[in-house]
Parts: sequence; C-alpha cells; structure tokens
Amino acid sequence: MNSDDIIYIVLLLFAIGFGHILRQIEDPLQRKWAASAVGFMIMLIPSGLHIVHPIICIVVNAAFIVYGDKMKCHLYSFAFTFIYLAFFRTTVYFGISYPPGHTNLIQMMLTLKLVGLAFEVHDTQKAMKSSKDKHEFLRVQPDLADVFHYSFCYIGVLAGPFYRYRTYYDLMHGSYWKNVNCTQHMLKRVIIAPMAAFTFYVLSQMYPWDYGLSDEFVYERSLVYRILYMLPSFVTFRMRIMTGMILSECACIMAGLGAYPVSTRPRTGTGPQDYTKLLELDEHPQQLKKEEYNFATVYNVEPWGVEFSPTVREGMHCWNTTVQYWLAINVYKRVTNKSFRTAATMFISSYWHGVYIGYYLCLGSVPFYLPVEDIYDKLYRQPYTGAKRKIINWIFWIPRVFAFSYMSLPFIYLYPDKIIRNWGAIYFMGHVVSILAYIIGIGLRKIYRKSSSDPHHKDSNREKVHSKAE
Repeated sequence: MNSDDIIYIVLLLFAIGFGHILRQIEDPLQRKWAASAVGFMIMLIPSGLHIVHPIICIVVNAAFIVYGDKMKCHLYSFAFTFIYLAFFRTTVYFGISYPPGHTNLIQMMLTLKLVGLAFEVHDTQKAMKSSKDKHEFLRVQPDLADVFHYSFCYIGVLAGPFYRYRTYYDLMHGSYWKNVNCTQHMLKRVIIAPMAAFTFYVLSQMYPWDYGLSDEFVYERSLVYRILYMLPSFVTFRMRIMTGMILSECACIMAGLGAYPVSTRPRTGTGPQDYTKLLELDEHPQQLKKEEYNFATVYNVEPWGVEFSPTVREGMHCWNTTVQYWLAINVYKRVTNKSFRTAATMFISSYWHGVYIGYYLCLGSVPFYLPVEDIYDKLYRQPYTGAKRKIINWIFWIPRVFAFSYMSLPFIYLYPDKIIRNWGAIYFMGHVVSILAYIIGIGLRKIYRKSSSDPHHKDSNREKVHSKAE
C-alpha cells in the first residue's frame, strides 16, 4: 500500500469518526459550517495550492446557479465544468504542474455535485412553472451560501457517493437522522471494507498488475494461464475501489446523510421516491419516530450483486450506483435521440473518469457487448423460472465474469501500448469471441423465430409451461 492509499484511508476514517460529532450539533447553520470546514480541510491536505481548481469551479458555478437564468444554468454549468475538467487534467500543457491524484478525485465528485445542482435548480424552475403541486420542489432553491456549503461538505468529497442537494438539505434542516441508530447501521456496513481491503492486498501480492506486461507473462506462460490471469486482476481492481466506496458510505451513515423512512421508498442517489409521503410524515413527528429507516439513498455498491449477478447488464447496475443515477438522470434521459443515449452516456462516463484511452476502451466496450449478451439472455435465460432459472444463472455467470475481467484490463493499464500488449497476449480473445457469439446468436434467433411462427412447433411453449410449473 503506497502513501497515497494511506492518506486516502486515513481521511475516510476521519470522515467516519467526525460524523458522530456532526450529529451532536443542533443548530443547522453551525452544522453546515462544521461540515464545510472539515470538507475544506480534507480538500486542502492532499491538494495544497491545487485547491484553487475546486474553488474556481465552485465560484463560477455558484454564479450560474444563483445569478444566472434558471432555465439555462444547467447548460452553462455542464459546459463549463466539463471543459474545466479537461483543462484540469492537461494543466502540464499550460505550464502548470499536474494536480495530485486525490485532487482529481475531489474534482470528479465536485463536477457531479455542481452540475447536478444546476440540473436540480433548472428542473425546479421548470416544475414550478408547469405544475400546480409546487411544494415538492421548494427545497431546491439554494442561495450563494448554500452552494458553497453543499460543495465543501466533507461527506463524499473524496470517494462519493453522489447525493443530491435535496438530500444534503434534509441532513442539515431535517430530523430524520435523529430517529436512527447511525452507529449500528454503520457497523453493519463497514464490515465489508476490511474484507475487501484484505482480498485486495493478498491478491495484489500474488498477482500484481505489472506482471501482466512482463516478457515472462507474454512469452513463457501458457495461453490458458494468460487468460485466467485477468480474473484475479479484476478482483484486485474492484476490491481496491470497493474499500473506498464502503468507507465513504459509512461516513454518510455516521453523519445521518440519506436516512429516510422505508415507507417513502428511498433509492440510491434519488432519495425518497414518495416525497409527498415524507412531507406528510414531517407533520407528525411522533410517527417519524416509529418509522423504520434505511440508508439506501447513499449506498453506492451492492456487493452481492457485483459478485454474483448473472449478466453484465445486471452487474453494472450494482456498481457505483449513485454515479450511474447521475448519468441516467442528467445525461441518458436528456438525450432526445434514443439511438445515441447509451453511447452518449458511456462517453460522458469515460470523459468524467479521465483522459486516458483505457477509460474509453473499457466503458466504450460495454455498448458493443450488451447486444451480444441480450440475444442469449432472451433466448436461454428469460424464458425460464424456478430451479432451471437458477442453474442457467450460474451458467451465464461464467461468461459474465470473463467479460467484466476482459473489459476491465484497459481501465487497469490505461495506456495504449500497455493495453495492446496485455490484450495481445491473449490474442484479443474478448473481441473475437464476442463477434463470433454475436454472429451465431443472430442465426439462433432467426431459427427460434422461424420455429416459433410454425403452428406445428410447440416445443418452446411446452417448455415454458413445464418451467413455470417447477
């Protein structure tokens, strides 16, 4: 574990501990200032003078959001913040040294928060002009101080999760978290982090990423070994990130961020789906105390789904879920041409992650792989239920693991020469198999459709009846 990782873990552990102190502060204004002061400190420690980058983004976006046209502020914020993100990552070409790695994480999360806030303000303004039921949207009207406090809040500043301004507002001005044993919820969640960290450490020692580029690996190891090596590489990759995600979730939980009654149907990133129900509960404080609560709003990863979901599509929905929510609500659903929605979303996701070609090759591979998976999923998995479905799930899980592992390699190695060397060592097998599987799948689908249209062919329907009976 290098010094950057140690600093990262220490800051996250401090953030978890400070949550207990934050909950002791009764006055909302004092709570805001305390959270912002700690957030500024967490930004400053690893960034030093490079903290000027987040400050510039906050100041400019605050001007757009507070003083600009509320119907267009989201466009200005999106354009400026993402252009600045490109400048931030290419400062060396302008005679400015590269910011530290931790500052990059800070800038990434700040980009989501500021642009997300601008979209919230825009949607609020739009809703208030068109909707008779305005009360749900009145909370997303921040002033200058609100923008600064939301931006500097220490919770999630390093590793996420992304949370909406309205969720932040409920922490500072609401009382939901007072009805929850935050420490108990945190302890249930935090247990995942040491297990993930231990797995990362052990496997990274046994199967280091650099070995996948060595001459011994490329020329002396068998093809089967080279193919299988990408499996532990992917495990160490996701365990490293999962450790930070879980600890950051725990910082949210300890502070009380994202604590909502289960009856309001909270979802990751979104918060309560039934906001009207939440407002009704606000009018009955005694009922609020009796409610069951959870922190689904700030859960950023579903460990069981990440490890055991049978398809790539389902597995993706379990990873970095609050960022996926941001991409879905602010990119995917805003693209009017449905044919380009997935490609546009993956491009923005790659752009947000960084300038390295590896991000684009990794995330850009997904839209090409999913149609292949969907063909076989519709033909051989979806028609079945019960015990057969469970068995088929495990069969599908095997290619899903290999697909994720293969697509993760560019994310690990980042640079074109390293990616080509590693992928080339297994003869670009992921691409070859996917193309062949797609061609075969198209043929199988045509055969299936032809047989289904034959009135004398009842096998498929009979199979469905038997599977449902099981």
